[in-house]
Amino acid sequence: MGSSEDQELHITVSNSLPGTSSQSEAVPSPSDELQKQGLNWWIKISICILLILLGQSTAVLLGRLYYNNGGKSKWMVTLVQFVGFPVLLPLYCIIPKEVSQENTPKNLFPCSKVASIYIFLGLIGAGASMMYSIGLEYMPVSTFSLICASQLAFNAVFSFFLNSQKFTPFITNSLVLLTISSALLVFQTDSSVPEGESKENYTIGILCAIGNAAGYGLSLSVTEFTFQRILKNGSFKATLDMIISLSLVASCVSVVGLVASGEVKTLKEEMDRYKVGKLSYMMTLIWTALSWQVYTIGTLGVIVKVSSLFSNVVATVGLPIVPILAAIFFHDSLDGIKIVAILLAVWGFVSYTYQEYLDLYTDETTNPVTTNAFEEACENRC
Repeated sequence: MGSSEDQELHITVSNSLPGTSSQSEAVPSPSDELQKQGLNWWIKISICILLILLGQSTAVLLGRLYYNNGGKSKWMVTLVQFVGFPVLLPLYCIIPKEVSQENTPKNLFPCSKVASIYIFLGLIGAGASMMYSIGLEYMPVSTFSLICASQLAFNAVFSFFLNSQKFTPFITNSLVLLTISSALLVFQTDSSVPEGESKENYTIGILCAIGNAAGYGLSLSVTEFTFQRILKNGSFKATLDMIISLSLVASCVSVVGLVASGEVKTLKEEMDRYKVGKLSYMMTLIWTALSWQVYTIGTLGVIVKVSSLFSNVVATVGLPIVPILAAIFFHDSLDGIKIVAILLAVWGFVSYTYQEYLDLYTDETTNPVTTNAFEEACENRC
């Protein structure tokens, strides 16, 4: 009994000693460190989100501008979505060697299998982008962009089977809202059919937009599966390798399609007849290619840091931005249905983001004591 009193006296005296309390206060707790890591994580994710929204909006509008001014080549529109990857090559020179080599898990899979996955992703990307080109030609940019939001439903299904994606109430709510926002366009009238296009072509455009959504959703899920199960490496270099490899494959497929279809023979005539001049023709294609690379970097960044489904959520919430810009620059109609679709898309995005906020800070509250638990939580998120 006396020993417990001695212990209490010892604790009281030790706490009263000069410098003791200040030393304990000077040591940052794992909770404080996790909050700092969480802030860094949100900063990285915010940058990737901005890249997705900026790249996607600019690329879609420039693609519509290409068609509006006399562009006809679907394979060219497909090619510019990938061919800009050489601008990323200098990034290899700025990757610190210690960052790219230290703490990097060894890839146990043969290079041939990894290469086959890159080829598979490149083929999917080329096919989905070709359907994107057809849909963008036959449909108004606003309607096309919102229909592409159905890619979220495809991505959710593929992520469930490939990546064991968990569906919380907030995530489910987000998927439902974003899917409904695109499904509302089914109730639009025939006024959505662009001038000069038949209803048959408009229907083909809708089917291609859905096909593009399915292919894009599959490619995102396979990309996440590759990073998590095969490469087991979310470093910047691994992300850059993925972008350049699949872009190279898709570019080669697009060039073959451009030559085999005979469209390559009409490019010079297309340039000469471009309404706003040859220079504008070249600048439209160049800036479209650069915009798609910005979009790709942001997308893979979100896949590595969070999941393919969240990257798709960001892309989906960015789609309603395009109809607003299209109404400003191309005078597309912005009726009540599209406005409701925009509001539902934003609501769905907020719902999913709130779930990510809960997941991040659940790590902090469930593992507040041990340093190992803190480091593991930071590893999983950052």
